[in-house]
Formats: sequence, structure tokens, C-alpha cells
Amino acid sequence: MHESVSTLDAGTAALTGLIATLRDLPAGADDAVLIDQIRALEELKSAVAATQARLTARFAASQRQAQLDAGVPAERADRGIAAQIGLARRMSHFQARRYVGWAKILTTELPATFAQLQAGKTSEWRAMLVARETAWLSREHRAQVDTELAPRLEALGDKRVEAEAKRAACRIDPSGFVNRLSNSGNDRRVTLRPAPDAMTRLTALLPVAQGVAVYAALSRHADTNIASGDERGRGQVMADTLVERVTGQTTAEQVPVEVNLVIDTDTLLGDGTEPALIDGVPIPAATGRELALRPDAPRWLRRLYTHPETGDLVAMDSKRRLFTTGQRKFIALRDQVCRTPWCEAPIRHTDHTHPAQRGGPTSLDNGGGLCVACNIAKQAPGWHARPGPAGRIDLITPTGHRYTSRPPTLPGARQKRSPLEQQLLIELRRHAA
Repeated sequence: MHESVSTLDAGTAALTGLIATLRDLPAGADDAVLIDQIRALEELKSAVAATQARLTARFAASQRQAQLDAGVPAERADRGIAAQIGLARRMSHFQARRYVGWAKILTTELPATFAQLQAGKTSEWRAMLVARETAWLSREHRAQVDTELAPRLEALGDKRVEAEAKRAACRIDPSGFVNRLSNSGNDRRVTLRPAPDAMTRLTALLPVAQGVAVYAALSRHADTNIASGDERGRGQVMADTLVERVTGQTTAEQVPVEVNLVIDTDTLLGDGTEPALIDGVPIPAATGRELALRPDAPRWLRRLYTHPETGDLVAMDSKRRLFTTGQRKFIALRDQVCRTPWCEAPIRHTDHTHPAQRGGPTSLDNGGGLCVACNIAKQAPGWHARPGPAGRIDLITPTGHRYTSRPPTLPGARQKRSPLEQQLLIELRRHAA
């Protein structure tokens, strides 16, 4: 998925050699030695994290200056920087953007905390907590928290570090802390993430008064129902009530659902066991059949066909500059999540992989689903993307590193189809073309 741009320099070669050395590290002769080795490796992880943060801050400063020198306006000169760090660290753009900000603060404005990390006396996460909880302070006030808290970091766990950093910041700048709390409501949002066993996590970040009020209302309703003989568990009643009140349905089971179901025909209509996908979430075959075929709820099935030989979805091209509604839906179902490696954020934009202004066609082969942040990062100077066969996208960053992204494997793509199905799919593709 990742290709380097050149032969390794001496520093990178030394790091690569260290990885090989650790892989072949002999285990200790007894348990006491094993504990010593585990502790030493933990301290090494912290030292490595400190070095990585220092290199990240240097890279960010260098890239920003390069963009400024190229004439990019100052307010846009940070585009694409966090995305490159995210690709290198195999993390999402969102995580990388936060990390880059914390790394800058940690290495330039929290020298005592950074020294503790370098010495292996605290973890990367705890050092980043100090950076996060002091990010709103002035440089002078942040230095005060750093001096006060750093000597105690080795003895504190995650929660204590967060609490102590907040307490010190509040004491040093109480008015600023109050202003921060008053503005935190701007961050309210609702998110949806997959969970195990065909479940999802619907999360709402709300001001504390609103969050408490919502939870209290659900709790009271659940207590009333249970007192009246409802046999469901308290959590089940609260969850069902939330669904009913948000959707306006009488019962949670009657909620209409658009099932973006990617499922093999044998699994849907027979007794196949190939797992299905619903909006990128893998579910058991039986669950997919139940959701698609149950008679007691409204439903829409969007049928997608794969080519019998290549496994690619049947597609059609367009000469229009903008993707059609059907193409956007098709790309979203094919890609499931943002196509930037390791991002996995929800798709918000349907992007021309090879830009339309440079002659890129408005086609499914040249289309990719991206989140907003990754699509913006891709517009920064020095970024290039090239479409490949079977939906592959090659992403080249300003440093020349290449990353390859492929759509997720769809259910049934590797299953052998009957001659009749193969002929049907060939005819469908012929008509679509």
C-alpha cells in the first residue's frame, strides 16, 4: 500500500535496522528479566514517540514554508500537511490533524513535558493530553502548567493527567476557562459508527444540560414502562424510545430503512453464508436476509451486480461534468468509506480522481468517495491521484510517496456463479456500457 521514493538515508536505515533488532530480541531467561524488558520497551516507545513528534513538527513547518514560498495564501498553507502525516502513521486525516497540532505545542511550548516523554517517564498519550488541555492557553500560561505538572507525570495515569492539566489551566486563567466552556457548544454533533454483531453506535455530543435532560427523559419513560409490566430491559426501552421519538414512528421496528444491501444472490434468496454489507458494515448472512425480506416493515432494495469474472460492479460512464445521482450512490456503495488509506471517515464528496479540469472523465472508474478533509487536502500543491483498474486509486503526495487504495471486497465477488447468472450479468454490463 505504501512505496518509498528513494533509497534509505542513514537515519531511516538505522531505524529499519532497529526494527529488525527488536524482532529478533532474545527473551529474558526468567520472569523478572521479562518484566525488565517489557519496561525498557515501554520507555523506548515513549522515546520513539518524542522523536516522532519532533520530526512531525519540523515536517509541518517545512511544508508550510514551502507552500508560502510557492505563493499559497497563508490561510491555505497548511492544506495537505496533516494528510501526509496521517498516511505515514496509518491513521485518519482527523486523527492526524489533531496529532500535528499537539505535536507542535508539545515540542515548542511544553519543554518539560517533552523532556519527560523523551526520557521514557510518561506515555505519548499522556504528553498529548497535556498539550490538548493547554492548547487554549497563552504561551506564558502554558509554560506555567508545563513547569508545574511535568515533574509529576510519571506517577499519574491518563485520567489524573487530564484532570490535573485542566485544574492547573483553570486556576491560572479562570476567565479563559469559562470562555472555553461557553464556546464548547459549537462542537455539538451526532455521529454514527459501526459496532460488533450488526449494531451501530449513535453518539451525540451535547452541552451538559441538554445531554442530562435527554438521558433523564429516556430514563423516566423506561422506568414508567417497566413499572407497567414492560418485559424489555431498561436499556432496551431507552434505545427503542430514542428511535421512536427521533423518527416519529409508533414502534422502533416499524422504522422505514433504505437498505444499501450488498449481498450475494445465493445468500439473499437461498441458504448461502456469505456475509453481507449494509452501508459498509459487515453483517451475518441471516441478518441480511431478515432485513431485506421481512414483511413487516417498508423497505427498498438497491440491487448491485458484480461481473462474473472480475468481481467489479456493473457500471456506466457519463460525459457530464458532474456525477449523476445514480453514479454518486454507486460510488458510495462501492467504496463504503473515504478512499484515502486509513481514513475510513464517512463519504461526503464524490471526487474525480484525475481532475475534470485536467481532462479526467466523469466515470465510475475515475470516481472516488472522499471525506471533506481528504478532498480539501488533495487540492494542495504537489498532490496527484491516478485511477487504476478495478477501482484502484494511486495517491502520490508532495514528497513523492505513493499510496495505493482499493475498494473493499464485496460479498460474493469470489463465488462461482451459474452459467445463467454469468450470461445475465454479461448482458447487464453490455447494456450499461
